[in-house]
Amino acid sequence: MTTQTAPVANADKDRDLNLTAPQPGRPPQTTTAVSGGSTGADQPAANRGRTSIADVVVVKVAGIAAREIPGVHDMGGGLSRSFGAVRERVPGGRPNVGRGVKVEVGERQTAIDLDLVVEYGVSVMDVAQDVRENVVSAVERVTGLEVVEVNITVNDVHLPEDEESASTTEARVE
Repeated sequence: MTTQTAPVANADKDRDLNLTAPQPGRPPQTTTAVSGGSTGADQPAANRGRTSIADVVVVKVAGIAAREIPGVHDMGGGLSRSFGAVRERVPGGRPNVGRGVKVEVGERQTAIDLDLVVEYGVSVMDVAQDVRENVVSAVERVTGLEVVEVNITVNDVHLPEDEESASTTEARVE
């Protein structure tokens, strides 16, 4: 009696591609390792080396995506908004797109926390849902990381009379 064994040359290749065997009732899944890669002249050029994404990249992408949504007036808590206003008034100062954004970045996934100030009169739940969808879409598209959660805290509501009182205060100072 003789037994035959199948060659296992492709086993390492399948493991490196992170392919999982299809399970009954579930579609096959493929995962992309953002930081993965291998070395050697026998590897395709796109697979040679590693890619790592700094936290600040995710912070900036999430901050810009959140500010794009109508109804978001500002981001951050009261103290960080005050420091941000001072920073923007200094010559050469620029807005901090990362204000109000905290992230935790892993090799393949990220979690994001946002602090928002919304405009008076908009639905807070609708704005939060739109922000969440836009942030997830932008971060996944730009970085390739899977966004596992976007937690949103609404810290304040911007009232129209807040701008009127601010402009009156500025008019008194020369």
